[in-house]
Amino acid sequence: MRKLLFLFVFWLPAYGFAQMRWNQQYQQYINQYKDVAIEQMKAWKIPASITLAQGLLESGAGRSELVRKGNNHFGIKCHGWTGATVYQDDDSRNECFRAYRSSFDSYEDHSRFLAKSQRYRSLFRLKTTDYKGWARGLKAAGYATNPQYANKLIDLIQLYKLYEYDTAKDYDKFLIKHAKNAYIGELHQIEHFNGNYYVIARRGDTYRSIAAEMKTSYKKLAKYNERDKNDALEVGEIVWLMKKKKSAPKDYAERMHYVRAGESMYSIAQKYGIRLKYLYKINHLSPYYQIRVGDSLKLR
Repeated sequence: MRKLLFLFVFWLPAYGFAQMRWNQQYQQYINQYKDVAIEQMKAWKIPASITLAQGLLESGAGRSELVRKGNNHFGIKCHGWTGATVYQDDDSRNECFRAYRSSFDSYEDHSRFLAKSQRYRSLFRLKTTDYKGWARGLKAAGYATNPQYANKLIDLIQLYKLYEYDTAKDYDKFLIKHAKNAYIGELHQIEHFNGNYYVIARRGDTYRSIAAEMKTSYKKLAKYNERDKNDALEVGEIVWLMKKKKSAPKDYAERMHYVRAGESMYSIAQKYGIRLKYLYKINHLSPYYQIRVGDSLKLR
């Protein structure tokens, strides 16, 4: 297995051992792939915490060359592989690594790789809640040469509370569908809010391009966002993936939004995932009312 990448984790000496700091980019990776890890746990009986921790370590939170070139999150080398490949220096120069159509395929092949290999068979007698046993077993079976490999997995699992996913009863099937359909490339990270899903527009995005990635109709996507299908998207703009709600979540009942410079009723409605006409209705405002900086708006 390839050398570990620690591009975004910082290690500090502490009583002779390494201490890990919490890192936002690692948390973003977890948010993006936790449902895939849970889905794999349900299918293959591998702890979701172990899958996520290995993905974090092996891919540098999804920012390794192997992820960028071939969606390979776990550094699995070819070893009889008949699919697509990428080459990169590791223990030796120009070594062969597996390449995948999508990140989901990398996660699924990682599960299959462990489940079908004789050397890891004993691990499947452990409970999916025994992440420490799995971490030590992977190291003992030779998954990685780093002598601290098991400890690093355990540290990650404890720091980010990944063990909570080992008892998950279900996973988000919408996100799994997206992961299965996603092709090689830097995908939009899907976020969840107000019972809906959204992505943040990047340079060059259009409703057509985002709809193609999400395997949906660009006309519907524009309609969900109360826009024309040919409208241009600005960098940083929220694009909702399903029809917006009539109000903000219940815990926003006592909250107010205070209008800032540059905001419009539409941009505020987009921020909270509320249909524009209902934001006017909640606040007893005419659709022709021109909001001003400092105005306070109810959200439900």
